[in-house]
Amino acid sequence: MRNPIIDIGAKELTYEIREIVDIANKVKEFGKEIIWENIGDPIAKGEKLPDWIKEIIVEEVRNDSSYGYCPTKGLYETREFLAEQTNKRGKTQITAEDIIFFNGLGDAIAKIYGLLRREIRVINPSPSYSTHSSAEASHAGAPPITYFLDPCQCWYPDMDDLYNRIKYNPAVSGILIINPDNPTGAVYSKKVLDEIVDIANEFDLFIICDEIYCNLIYNNKKKVLLSDVIDDVPGISLKGISKELPWPGGRCGWIEVYNYNKDEEFKRYINSIYKAKLIEVCSTTLPQKVIPKIFGDKRYSKYLKERNKFYEKRSNDAYNKLKNLDGVIVNRANGAFYMSIVFENGVNGEIKITNPNLKEFVEKLYKGKSLDRKFCYQLLAETGICVVPLTSFCTELNGFRITLLEKDDKKFNFIFDTIREKIEEFINNW
Repeated sequence: MRNPIIDIGAKELTYEIREIVDIANKVKEFGKEIIWENIGDPIAKGEKLPDWIKEIIVEEVRNDSSYGYCPTKGLYETREFLAEQTNKRGKTQITAEDIIFFNGLGDAIAKIYGLLRREIRVINPSPSYSTHSSAEASHAGAPPITYFLDPCQCWYPDMDDLYNRIKYNPAVSGILIINPDNPTGAVYSKKVLDEIVDIANEFDLFIICDEIYCNLIYNNKKKVLLSDVIDDVPGISLKGISKELPWPGGRCGWIEVYNYNKDEEFKRYINSIYKAKLIEVCSTTLPQKVIPKIFGDKRYSKYLKERNKFYEKRSNDAYNKLKNLDGVIVNRANGAFYMSIVFENGVNGEIKITNPNLKEFVEKLYKGKSLDRKFCYQLLAETGICVVPLTSFCTELNGFRITLLEKDDKKFNFIFDTIREKIEEFINNW
């Protein structure tokens, strides 16, 4: 090319949740059946939308207006409905104008980070969901700045670490919270969130809170939203339908903006996000049109309770199968539908791979890389179970993330019994 055309931040774009699919497909060519535990797609794992939700969508498909443009921020009646849902909690009050729709939260995340000045940083949790950490690092052209989530403390943030990393890094202007958390399944208490808000207030920061899983909470944990604790701190909540309905292919998410008028710099920043969406015209109309009808239906709360009951059982069954293993740290998931397992320091074992050709293939992939890639690729080659190395979630902790989505009880038990067996083999062979 006449000139270098790739931005310095492009090298920070990684998403091993899907990148590992290429490796798994090559393993499949060796005759191995793949069990996909890498991505949080309930539909792919056999979940069915209730007929009453499908009927609402079908009815709207017959409406000619569902094929047209909508306002850039999104349908007013839908934004008004969502604002009322937030305002019912009696904490932070917003209007329809404080909500902007996007084509999925990936679209929102790209704009949220991409429109910051390059030298401005948003501190991410570690582990962190790859879309956030990659987008933030790409915008800055530098590795992510992170705060530690402690697996020995239920994956709660290390507040001293968060405080000091902000205090001694003046470029940090925002804090990312993911609650319920992906990849760990942690659900934060009001006390934890209040402490983060206090830190943001002390250092004059804004908060981004990814709440895509906010209605998927179980094991007697309470839902605490950013709007419940934000006070006068500027903030953005990210929400959507991809996990909750679930309708991931609908690509429909939105942001709720809190304290828009409390800070002129934050106000200009939010306006820039809106203008970036203005250039795109709008987001997809159909999913927006059905949100009030589905969320407002009296059957919806019962549907959510049933889903949470299912994930609670999966969470507890998985935890009980793995909790007593030596050499790993295992926490019970309390929200979303993931759990993360961490190898304790010093573990460096081996899973026997019976197919010599597959053994040779995966050895080339993990040679010189992290311990957890060795485990995950050996597990994939021997059992076909595809999980994601934890180090791909912006952390130095070796481990892996697995989903709790499998609908078939027999298959679920096979997956976690096999995982247990292979962890024991891995740990005992070092």
